[in-house]
Amino acid sequence: MRRSFIHPAPLAATLFVLAFAGSAGATQPRSDGEWIQLFNGKNLDGWTPKIAGYEVGDNFGETFRVQDGVLKTAYDQYDQFNGRFGHLFYREPFSHYLLHVEYRFVGEQVPGGPGWAVRNSGIMIHGQSPQSMAKDQSFPVSIEVQLLGGAGAGERPTANVCTPGTHIVMDGKLVTRHCNSSSSKTYHGDQWVTVEVEVHGNAMIRHAVNGETVFEYSRPQLDAGDADARKLIEGGQDKMLSGGTISLQSESHPVEFRKVELKKLAD
Repeated sequence: MRRSFIHPAPLAATLFVLAFAGSAGATQPRSDGEWIQLFNGKNLDGWTPKIAGYEVGDNFGETFRVQDGVLKTAYDQYDQFNGRFGHLFYREPFSHYLLHVEYRFVGEQVPGGPGWAVRNSGIMIHGQSPQSMAKDQSFPVSIEVQLLGGAGAGERPTANVCTPGTHIVMDGKLVTRHCNSSSSKTYHGDQWVTVEVEVHGNAMIRHAVNGETVFEYSRPQLDAGDADARKLIEGGQDKMLSGGTISLQSESHPVEFRKVELKKLAD
């Protein structure tokens, strides 16, 4: 998802401490099981597409597909993007887990895609169900682990945080800015990048890129000022988010995922 990216000064210091603690042998999350392969490498079993303007389950233009053992978002059947933002939802919601994803950007953006969406995708966590989304809704109410690819020159960090219909807390303060940058390196070209997201319900969420911690925050919550989030609150959903769906984005630039796996963690 788009918008501005700002590095809060206190966050940089916090991230440095976290990275040092991790390298010094910080306590590892306790596991409740083995890795679950959310993507089986063969097909889209267990996943449901929801593309803006289409009904749940309508995979327009085979936007989401599996080829050569890789899960792809592709646009060869699109003439124009026309705001058809899509998300591929896993069937089961989760609350406490470690999510491991390997991705890369390839090819060129489909005509009509917004400029900010070049080499741009995301992993949505703590999300609403696809069935609860409006037909024309572009993004699920969720926390987005934003995936960005470099433009060939300059800095463009990945594993940032964007908040469609939500807010987060950093350094004890509520953050209402829509997107916030991580401290990650920039990854140009079509190289594979590994992102891990460690989620402890409403207490803490941590992002790591290629083994390095790059972002940490807590207390994800619904934004009562957002129309889509307000519908969920009015429907009885708790404002504080302790779990929810996981989905992968299609935002107009082709992206590939070769690994999507999850390990449940103890509460």
